[in-house]
Amino acid sequence: MLGKKKFLLLLSLGHAFTDMNQGALPAIIPYLVAAGGLKYAQVAGFSFAISAFSSMLQPLFGIMADKSSKSRLLAAGVLLGGCGLAMIGLFPNHYWLMFSVAIISGIGVAAYHPEAARMANKAAGKKKGGGMSIFTVGGGIGFSAGPLLATPLLIFFGLKGTVFLAVPSIIMFIIFMKINSRLREIGNIQEEGIISTPGEVKNEWKKFLWLSIAIVVRSTISHNVNTFLPLYLINVLNYSKAESGMALSFLFFVGSAATVAGGFLSDRIGVANIIKIGMIILIPTLFFFTKITSPLGAWLILLPLAFGLYMISTPVVLLGQKYLPVNVGFASGVTLGLSVSIGGLTTPLFGSYADHNGLTALFKLLCILPFIGAFVALTLKPSKHA
Repeated sequence: MLGKKKFLLLLSLGHAFTDMNQGALPAIIPYLVAAGGLKYAQVAGFSFAISAFSSMLQPLFGIMADKSSKSRLLAAGVLLGGCGLAMIGLFPNHYWLMFSVAIISGIGVAAYHPEAARMANKAAGKKKGGGMSIFTVGGGIGFSAGPLLATPLLIFFGLKGTVFLAVPSIIMFIIFMKINSRLREIGNIQEEGIISTPGEVKNEWKKFLWLSIAIVVRSTISHNVNTFLPLYLINVLNYSKAESGMALSFLFFVGSAATVAGGFLSDRIGVANIIKIGMIILIPTLFFFTKITSPLGAWLILLPLAFGLYMISTPVVLLGQKYLPVNVGFASGVTLGLSVSIGGLTTPLFGSYADHNGLTALFKLLCILPFIGAFVALTLKPSKHA
């Protein structure tokens, strides 16, 4: 029998295998640039493709999850997410085919997150911060593992090595299908203390929309850092491709630790306070990153950068769920969709800016965004249902 704790760990593992693909993409990008002679704006289009479809579809999948448990979305999501990206290295000279398989991966990402987050919220019980951080850190671990898995595959097999990225997703798909009936059973459990009488609990839409601005800012910074960091390290600080992949994995690995810390600390000092701290950390960190001229300095600055970006991952989802207690699935879909994907919509614009002004100028432009995020975070109001 699958208990709630094991169920939560399984959801986290599925989260890891789904987000592993988005973590692997930045490590693949330098190889695509070298093989196809693509511009920064063009390769950023792949991140855009995943993000656009993920962002658009996650709220819809969230609405579906609120009506009744859609446990099969977990299996379908992890399968499409992995198999889509796995094919991107098979068509190095066919841009629109690569763009199309990135879209498939984005659909998978959209299908997995809302239902998985809704179920994780239930399995977490009363300690939402700690429980949800276990689920959220799965995504961080996946992001970390993505470059670690993709880089050696690309080194030994070339771009066609991306096909092996499908293996973890296929394994997880089989597991989810095997226990689908139990997943559906847990997903349909009505939590004690949630809506007992219509009208007792109401959504706080204005607060949710204000929170969404902070999420968009954080996601924009995160996606552009993830996408262009390897290229910056290679072209500005003279890293090798392998070294840039390792640095990216380090960022994601520290980010995973920050995700866990942020989740557990939110149970102690409040979700809004963690969001404020994370945004404030980003202000000096991004500024000093643009001043780094040595490879060692870049490694050191990645530590606080990872904490600023990832310690707020769980709190923004939790706060969104508190703001919309009537529609937890929708709130999960939007907050996770914005967190994981919306920033990817901006990468072609930032990529085009880098094509004309250079990668250093791009990172200097990113320095403006934490000020906006910090202002929004500092003015967040607590939920009435906290």
